[in-house]
Amino acid sequence: MSDDFLRARRRWLASVPALACATAWPSLGASASAARIERSIPSTGEKVPAIGLGTWITFDAGYAPGSRDPLLPVFRGFVEGGGTLVDSSPMYGSAEAVVGDLWSQLRRPPLFSATKIWTLGRGAGVAQVERSTKLWGVERLDLVQVHNLLDWRTHLATLDAMKREGRIRYVGVTTSHGSRHDELERIMRERRLDFVQFTYSIADRDAEARLLPLARDRGIAVIANRPFDGGALLSHLRGRPLPAFAQELDCASWAELALKFIISHPAVTCAIPATSQPAHLRENMRALAGPLPDADLRERIARTAGRGP
Repeated sequence: MSDDFLRARRRWLASVPALACATAWPSLGASASAARIERSIPSTGEKVPAIGLGTWITFDAGYAPGSRDPLLPVFRGFVEGGGTLVDSSPMYGSAEAVVGDLWSQLRRPPLFSATKIWTLGRGAGVAQVERSTKLWGVERLDLVQVHNLLDWRTHLATLDAMKREGRIRYVGVTTSHGSRHDELERIMRERRLDFVQFTYSIADRDAEARLLPLARDRGIAVIANRPFDGGALLSHLRGRPLPAFAQELDCASWAELALKFIISHPAVTCAIPATSQPAHLRENMRALAGPLPDADLRERIARTAGRGP
């Protein structure tokens, strides 16, 4: 997420009066758990909150003293807002180390650790999983995914073995490129996966045609990445008034409406917006509570946002 986009989003948020009363979230505990929207992982039935936290760019804070301090309120807000699933990757620079550090500072509240293999060859893949396990500070990772399908045959064999041995809990694959959907569809049909991750948003609905129905048929959990189209969606909507029906969904911003559009799809398990800004995090986590749109309202959201079929 670029600095230009972050500045633009801050200006846009400031122009929405309704957000003045939308800054509170439930505290961690029974109230947050009771209020939050959860989805079941099809392969086990385990439930996870439907809004997670992405870390690409935003959590690559480096290793200098104090460089991670501004992210602690973001991580704390995510946990207090009822979130658990955090998605990262060795590709994201220092992000895994930052997550592990911030999690320790908060005394390790419940967390669903989702990371990736992003390398070539079995030995390098094993080493990467071992390093990620140490950086997160866990005995075993909840989910390891093959990042952007890189050397996926090799790594899926490794991850399946690790899962059987109890070293990881779930296995998946990811892509953020529509050009890889054909290959991803073949993998989903041929292999038993717990999770798949791909792009899905109001701005990019390609997954609705094949991937989302297939995931539901095959019993595969779906993590939706790039929920704001890399920031382009909110830039497109900046200054546009919220539709009146947003009140029906307890939404005070386009970001909340966009996230509820995603997680209301019956095949989506979790959306993973990324941010380094506490105000944006609070806004995102508000989508974890309240009503969700039905099929007709989903289409109205898309049309109103100028991204309908």
